[in-house]
Amino acid sequence: MARKASQSRLSPEARERKIVDGAIAYFSEVGFSGQTRELSRQLGVTQPLLYRYFPSKQALIERVFKEVFLGRWDPDWLHRIKDQNQSLHDRLLGFYQDYAKATYRPEWIRIYMYAGLADTGFNRRYIGLIQRRLLVAICLELRQHCRVKSTKPVTRAEIEFVWKLHGGMFYYAIRRFIYRAPVEQDFAASADHAITAFLAGAPSVYPGLLGGRSTAVKPRSARSHAAVPKRPA
Repeated sequence: MARKASQSRLSPEARERKIVDGAIAYFSEVGFSGQTRELSRQLGVTQPLLYRYFPSKQALIERVFKEVFLGRWDPDWLHRIKDQNQSLHDRLLGFYQDYAKATYRPEWIRIYMYAGLADTGFNRRYIGLIQRRLLVAICLELRQHCRVKSTKPVTRAEIEFVWKLHGGMFYYAIRRFIYRAPVEQDFAASADHAITAFLAGAPSVYPGLLGGRSTAVKPRSARSHAAVPKRPA
């Protein structure tokens, strides 16, 4: 009786918040095939009450997407990436540390994976957001880092190049929260090494992505590249 009485005193805003938080936890455990009937039972509310706030399961899933993915995006991240008062290494490291705190959490990673398996379209939407808001900005800063002068729009080849860095960061979270495999370094150290290696090699690759050549900056490992024999075809 006490539980029902306390729930009846919840404001509409608080009840909606409880449903959304419960749905995030529920779908992160069972995936999007989970039934709203079971979710209602776990929340201690009736299914008709749940549908009063969200008229369909799809509407609830859409809200979960907005909360988990769109709601954790910080517009200030882009300002920091573009702030050339710091080295590009430090800007990227600061961004990825903040991004990891906001997104690389068990419920975020698991919902992202379940959304892909269920083909909800969320992953494609989020990938599009990452490309538009983040990767294009990093590409433009990489042009500065590699001393490539170009007024052309960012190319697909440039985007794919930066995906290699971003995807490596994401895989750290996959190993930890999906595979539950041990990781030898904390995220900050792992990100530091990945960004250092990425930026060291970028000048030897990036100009070619725009049809040019690198004449101003050579990667630190240029000599070692020359010493490596060609692989057999």
